[in-house]
Amino acid sequence: MLGMGLVALVALPPAMNALGETYLVSLFSRILIYALVAVSLDLILGYGGMVSLGHAAFFGIGGYVVGILAFHSYEAEPLFTWPFIFEGTENGLLTLPLAMLVSAFFALIIGFFSLRTTGMHFIMITLAFAQMLYYFSVSLEAYGGDDGLSLYARNQLPGINLGDDDSFYYLCLGILVIYLYVSHRLVNSRFGRVIQGVRENERRMQALGFATYRYKLVCFTIAGAGAGLAGALIANQTEFVSPGLMHWTRSGEILVMVLLGGMGTLFGPVLGAIVLLLLEEVLAIYTEHWMVLLGPFLVVVVLFAKRGLYGLLTGRKP
Repeated sequence: MLGMGLVALVALPPAMNALGETYLVSLFSRILIYALVAVSLDLILGYGGMVSLGHAAFFGIGGYVVGILAFHSYEAEPLFTWPFIFEGTENGLLTLPLAMLVSAFFALIIGFFSLRTTGMHFIMITLAFAQMLYYFSVSLEAYGGDDGLSLYARNQLPGINLGDDDSFYYLCLGILVIYLYVSHRLVNSRFGRVIQGVRENERRMQALGFATYRYKLVCFTIAGAGAGLAGALIANQTEFVSPGLMHWTRSGEILVMVLLGGMGTLFGPVLGAIVLLLLEEVLAIYTEHWMVLLGPFLVVVVLFAKRGLYGLLTGRKP
């Protein structure tokens, strides 16, 4: 089933171009980007049992890294001059890794404090950090404040024209496939087994001699880096960044994708992102109150598909 899904995604651009539905290529690029950030959340939620309502903060940070670097490139002004000069850039070989690194750094700091709590306290403190970053981005008047920041063009990559929607789509698909592979290797490694053991019984893992706090912090940081990469891609796809990328409602939307597709499955969040965003697109055609129709569907899935849509399709038990 996974192989067929990958083949369908690879064949989508030429098929849509042949049918004259080229806008669907752009729509599915957005879906793939949200699938990436949903998979990153699944690492800490589905495998680590860490329910975060602030994951969109790293998504937004990645987007702002791309936007701010592009802004300083257009203005021909250095980002800062001390202790060394750092110029703005539109080179994707620099902006994409830097978005991951900056997001990972913030995830490390936020996780350092948040992971000292558990349960509802952890949920609330991640939400609080995300909202602080949201209001901080609103205060950045030099970068558009509440109105956001527009990019004049997408980043540049050697040999790839990111301005072409088909090329950008395949870049997003390639990055998602690589991230899924790395995540699969990670969760099936010794590190991943420890994280899953912490999810089931942290005290027992501590009794066995594992430094559970460090394991969770590393996992939280890796997830933040993945969300930052997705943020960098969405900034390129829309050629726009705004504080809305960091809002708690965005975190809730990503959380719904994971729950809908299936926690702890990696591929489930991809399916969840596809179904949720396609439902939004289709229902919005018929009514502006599409959320009234989407809500009951989500309730039915949560009640009757304990492992989400992916578990329902594959027969996996909770």
